[in-house]
Amino acid sequence: MKYLPIGKELFIKNRENFIRLLKPNSLAVFNSNDIMPTNADGAMPFRQNNDLFYLSGIDQEESILVMLPDFYHQNQREILFLKETNENIAIWEGHKLTKEEASEISGISTVLWLSEFDSAFNTLAVEAENIYINTNEHIRAVEKVETREARFIKWCQTKYPSHKYERAAPLLHQLRAIKSEKEIQTIQKAIDITEKAFKRVLRFVKPGVMEYEIEAEFLHEFIRNRSRGFGYEPIIASGWNTCVLHYVQNNQECKDGDIMLLDVGAEYANYSADMTRCLPVSGRFTDRQRDVYNAVLRVQQEAMKMLVPGNVIPEYHKEVGKLMESELLGLGLLDRTDIKNQDPANPAYKKYFMHGTSHHLGLDIHDVGNIYRKFEPGMVFTIEPGIYIREESLGIRLEENVVVTDSTPLNLMKNIPIESEEIEEIMNTAANLV
Repeated sequence: MKYLPIGKELFIKNRENFIRLLKPNSLAVFNSNDIMPTNADGAMPFRQNNDLFYLSGIDQEESILVMLPDFYHQNQREILFLKETNENIAIWEGHKLTKEEASEISGISTVLWLSEFDSAFNTLAVEAENIYINTNEHIRAVEKVETREARFIKWCQTKYPSHKYERAAPLLHQLRAIKSEKEIQTIQKAIDITEKAFKRVLRFVKPGVMEYEIEAEFLHEFIRNRSRGFGYEPIIASGWNTCVLHYVQNNQECKDGDIMLLDVGAEYANYSADMTRCLPVSGRFTDRQRDVYNAVLRVQQEAMKMLVPGNVIPEYHKEVGKLMESELLGLGLLDRTDIKNQDPANPAYKKYFMHGTSHHLGLDIHDVGNIYRKFEPGMVFTIEPGIYIREESLGIRLEENVVVTDSTPLNLMKNIPIESEEIEEIMNTAANLV
C-alpha cells in the first residue's frame, strides 16, 4: 500500500465495539473482496471489502476474519486467515503479508493460512449457536455479480443448515456511521491531499485546456502524496456538462466563458474525501455566474448549520429545499405562481436542484448508515447543494465534508478555497506568473 500504517488500535477498538453487539455464542465471518477480471488475463486493481478492513486493517485479497468471542480457547476467539505466499507468487505478484505483519496491522494474535480454514472454522462453528453473515445492504446497492461473501454464504448455509443466521450489516451500519478520532484524522488526510491538488489545478486551468488534462493534474498530486488515486470516478465538467450530475467522460475542451465543475476526492488508507468546487475557465466569473454561485454557497452555509445532533436526513432535506426555493426565486428561475401550483411530492425547486444535499462519508463515498437515524456527534456528512440551469449551460455545485459535533459542525474542508473572490485571486495570480 502507498499509505502509511494507521495503527492497529483502531481495528482492535472496532472489533470490540462490534463484538458487544453480537448475540451470545455467536460466530461472525468476513471475507475480502474478489479480484475482478477485465478481459483476457487482465484484472481490475484490488479494492478491499470495507467491512473486513474496518475490523482488521487487512488490505490484501483472499483474506478472511472469523470471530467467536465466547469460545473456550482465548487464542481462537479471533482468527485471521491469509493466502499463503511462495517464491513464485513473490516473483510474479510481489510481497504478501506474513503472519507477523498481519498480526501487527490488525492486532489479531492468531493468524493462519487459508488452507487451514475449513478445519478451524468447523471447530468454531459446531460450538456456535448463531452465525453472522455479511451482505451489502446499502440502500442504493445494486449487485449483479456474485461476490466472495455471497459464495461463502451459500457454502456455509449448505454445510451448517441448522444454525441460526444473523445479519452483520445492520450492526456495522450502526458502528461505521460514527467515526472515531483516528478515522476523522484519516479522512482529513485525504482532504488535505485533495486541497493540494485543487490549488494546483487553480493555477493550471485556462481556456483551451482539456478536461482530461485537469484530471491528470489531480491524479499526479494525489499519487505523489501517498494516495492510491481518486476515491471515485472524477467529474471534470465544463460548459453544458456541468449540468450532467455524473458526467465522467472528461474529454471536452475548456472554453473561455465556461464554468468548470470539479467533483473529485483523494483516497487515503481506503477513506476518501468528496469535494466539489466550481471555477471560471477564464479566471473571472460573469455577473450571472457569480450570482448563481453565491446562491448555492448561501444554501450550503445555511445547510451546514442544520447538521446538528437530533436532526434527521429526510427533514433536513426538506428544510434545505425551502432555502433553495428562496434562492431560485431571487435568481428569477422560479416565480410565485410556480410555488403556488407546485406538487408537494415534486417541489418546483427540483427542476434546478434534483438531488439530495448530504450523505454519510467514510470508507464508502456514500457511506453506510441509516438515513432515518438522528444525527449524532462523530457522523461525517457531505453538504453539496447545486443549481443546474441547462438552458444557460450553467451548473454550480459546492461540496464540503463536515463532522457533526455537540456544538458547531466541524468543516474538514475549511482550508480549501470556496469563496468566488478567493478562487479568482488564486487563478489570476497564477496567470500573471506565467
